[in-house]
Amino acid sequence: MNILFIGDVFSSIGREMIERYLPILKEKYHIDIVIANVENATHGKGLIKKHYHDFLFQGISLMTMGNHTFAKKELFDYIDEADRLIVPYNQPKALPGVGSRFILCKNRQIRVTNLLGITFMDGKSQNPFEAIDEVLDNDQSDIHIVDFHAEATSEKVALGYYLDGKVSAVLGTHTHVTTADEKILPKGTAFQCDVGMTGPYHSAIGCDVESIIKRMKMGIMTPFQIAESEGQLCATLLKFNEKNQCTHIQRICIDPNHSI
Repeated sequence: MNILFIGDVFSSIGREMIERYLPILKEKYHIDIVIANVENATHGKGLIKKHYHDFLFQGISLMTMGNHTFAKKELFDYIDEADRLIVPYNQPKALPGVGSRFILCKNRQIRVTNLLGITFMDGKSQNPFEAIDEVLDNDQSDIHIVDFHAEATSEKVALGYYLDGKVSAVLGTHTHVTTADEKILPKGTAFQCDVGMTGPYHSAIGCDVESIIKRMKMGIMTPFQIAESEGQLCATLLKFNEKNQCTHIQRICIDPNHSI
């Protein structure tokens, strides 16, 4: 069983990279299931219905979100019918959406859970360590992948070790920068602090560099401006054996300096 997890899809450039390269990746690595974090897919924040259906058409099996889940209000109109969309499980309970879903593939039950971190975030979410315990209490899946959408690497590492042996993989999203710490933890859980971003390559995590420099240097809030640049695609490949054990984790980067 080969599972591909695509890091934060950002803007039209990220969507174009998926359209161009996902078929090639699926063939090269014999991918069975594709998961993608899509919370920034529409103009850098949120997800409209058209883009949700575009991703389904392109072969993405499950889509996770994050702190910008409801940036596009249109989501409220279609979220109840979006049965491949996964919102943060530990978001405020008043918000709609499903935080943990599973699909069947090759007679295996594959579960994906989305969690938000609380360190350096908005502080409105339930503690992710407590929240994931609720999921695990009733989990009968064969393979369980957690998308931990969090800022602090320390929080991501801590959750990875907390879930070691309890889930199949803990993959970080949100910071848009690929980390080189992919590993299989002592009890068998695959881990990476951040899968990275699929979007503009020459950018400040997807945004126009000059506008971000101006904001940092002058201390003023410049307009949110998406970078116009060549694209990059960042993903993580997970391979599972017949016993549902993760035997391999691999970074995949496609950009002007790294070819497929």
